[in-house]
Amino acid sequence: MFTGIIQGQGVLKEKKPSGGGMVFGIEPDFALTEHEEGESIACNGVCLTARQISSRYFLVDVSPESLSRTNLGRLAAGHKINLERALRLSDRLGGHLVSGHVDAVSETISRKPEGDFVRFSFNVPQGLGRYIIEKGSITIDGISLTVNHCDKHSFSVAIIPHTLEITSLGSLRQGDVVNIEVDLIGKYVEKLLTAAGKEDNSTGSGINPAFLAEHGFLR
Repeated sequence: MFTGIIQGQGVLKEKKPSGGGMVFGIEPDFALTEHEEGESIACNGVCLTARQISSRYFLVDVSPESLSRTNLGRLAAGHKINLERALRLSDRLGGHLVSGHVDAVSETISRKPEGDFVRFSFNVPQGLGRYIIEKGSITIDGISLTVNHCDKHSFSVAIIPHTLEITSLGSLRQGDVVNIEVDLIGKYVEKLLTAAGKEDNSTGSGINPAFLAEHGFLR
């Protein structure tokens, strides 16, 4: 589990085929203190298992599934990758709950400077529009962000100078493809509502649209 608060970037130093997938060698720009073989590290928002790990280098195996559903297969040696180590129970939850399981990729529609800030617009991936809401959370290339505006076809986010400086968004341009993970809580709520509609409420969990509206979750 992650929070979407990027700890630094890593340079993709090597990329080679392996067993139908790929092996990436990544050099982070920060020290991996108290590292453990096999720990999870989110790379552009994709949860991967680090091996042959040291304070300044690690390898990850990227499966065919991850290559087909994320932007990792598009990266070349020299590219920078957003990195976040797995959340500890004692850590602050500074962003939002992020699983590291990318839902889809999205194309960057536009990049517009607004003073020291930059507003990015992205297309809404097919089937994910219902999870993207104004002022809701979304993860873009592993970064926890707030949706400023959304409609059926696109959504936008405003990026502060600090995030532009320490993440890949600083170099993101129109046409670039990013990884998208929608809000995990929204997907669970949808699942519960769908199940509640099919079950007898007397034997089910009692969670239904009326219950959620009564407690302020729906309007």
